[in-house]
Amino acid sequence: MEQECISVPALNRFAKDYISGDEQTAPYFDYHPFHQTEFAARAADIQTRRYEREKLADIIYNYMQTFQMTEETERSLAKLRDEKSLVVIGGQQAGLLTGPLYSIHKIISIIQLAADQEKKLGLPIVPVFWIAGEDHDLLEINHVYVEKEGQMHKIGYPERFIKKQMASETIYDKGTMEKWVTSIFSCMKETNHTNQLLQDVLQAVHQHDTLTAFFAQLTQTLFSKYGLLLIDAADPALRQLEVPFFKRLIIENKQLAASVTGAQEEIKKAAYTLAIETGEQPANLFLIEDGERHLLERDGDLYRSKSGRSYSESELLELLEMSPHTFSNNVVTRPLMQEWLFPTLAFIAGPGEIAYWAELNRAFHHFEMKMPVIVPRVNISIVERPIAGIAAEIDLTMEQIIQSGVKMEKAAYIESVRDHHLHDLVAEMKADLFASYEKIEQRASKLHNGLMPIVEKNKAYHERQIEFLIQKSDAVLEQTHAATLLRFDRLESALHPGGPQERIWNIYSFLNTYGPSFIEKLMEQSFDHKGDHYLIYM
Repeated sequence: MEQECISVPALNRFAKDYISGDEQTAPYFDYHPFHQTEFAARAADIQTRRYEREKLADIIYNYMQTFQMTEETERSLAKLRDEKSLVVIGGQQAGLLTGPLYSIHKIISIIQLAADQEKKLGLPIVPVFWIAGEDHDLLEINHVYVEKEGQMHKIGYPERFIKKQMASETIYDKGTMEKWVTSIFSCMKETNHTNQLLQDVLQAVHQHDTLTAFFAQLTQTLFSKYGLLLIDAADPALRQLEVPFFKRLIIENKQLAASVTGAQEEIKKAAYTLAIETGEQPANLFLIEDGERHLLERDGDLYRSKSGRSYSESELLELLEMSPHTFSNNVVTRPLMQEWLFPTLAFIAGPGEIAYWAELNRAFHHFEMKMPVIVPRVNISIVERPIAGIAAEIDLTMEQIIQSGVKMEKAAYIESVRDHHLHDLVAEMKADLFASYEKIEQRASKLHNGLMPIVEKNKAYHERQIEFLIQKSDAVLEQTHAATLLRFDRLESALHPGGPQERIWNIYSFLNTYGPSFIEKLMEQSFDHKGDHYLIYM
């Protein structure tokens, strides 16, 4: 592997300004992510607070036992029990086959920053990955993309789940999942690693039965030697531990909503687009009713769910005591709950997360908490040597390709080799023909009305034939230059398949080519966590 650092600004304007160090974004955060003194200050602030470390470590231990604990995992749990320890944390939904590459990049960022800050601060620091198992938007996680003939194809998991249920409670059919996983691997070129990888994944399919557990098993397999701790946000044991803070979220619900609204007003005045959409009276909590997860909204002194049911504050508090597992957080309250649970030194954030965390500053302060250091996750594009060679031959920079793809360059190339003279002749013929038809139409409309349908039919026929001639000309052009056009397609597919590579490609495509050691080689790379974009040449 070789590494190159390039500049690819975030598409999100707020995140772009934050990463560049623009002072306009500073008021929305408690710490600056690029100064070591800020990490030291945050560590000192955490020492003034108390956490349920033993209970939290026990919950994680019980959860992770299912996924083959390692010595490194045990050491991380021992660190978490230490009153001086800190956490570097980040999270993502439970995507199939671990989801898009950015989930892997986020985990790498978490592990590396934890190790780096442990050395610098001289304190035990634990890497933690928060699995958003309570999320019910299964359409976001029920597919992967695979490459076929220079194009990326979306292959969705076929089983349909009708209820709006959490990923952690979504039980898949093992036979269906096995067939789907096998179909994904059948799209990959067979290598020395293919069969073993497939068997490992199928073993995980049959060891577990929910989407979240399947995700967790694969993640643990890939990163077990690095002491990464996994926590499922929907774990009933964790929910029980969260009850005291859920009480505050209910009792102080109006103040919470007002604090978010206040921060959003400031951000709008600064001419930034808001990242969090809130209703008129958001409760910022979900409730499970009849197996489905529904968002709550306030209606005066009542709380109403999308199902139409309503609850008083006292009824919600009573339900919380009886059935805490029926409650869950939304985009506003999840960061607050995470901060209440974990002694968080730093949160690893993608561009969208940076933007929406800015809107939570006042909410943190309302609950007498400061935000952790918000650190941009590392951005990585994997560049295979043949792809690098094509880019060089076409004379395109990696920055160009990764930021905007090559569709414009492909169109310009087609235009440069197109037979413009033929197109001009056809256009001239079409203009003359239609001018003649106009005269015929004028004559027919005056003297021969019965001819008009025939004239119009003839005109439409000739128009179709002219378009067919142009299409055949372009088809011949594409056949003649197919090799060059395929190069553009391969570049687009590899590095910007409708967006950044990390949002489309899946890690198993690279594991299949380079083997299980691919993760280790990525982990051996040195990354600065300052929002830079890294090219990893294979």
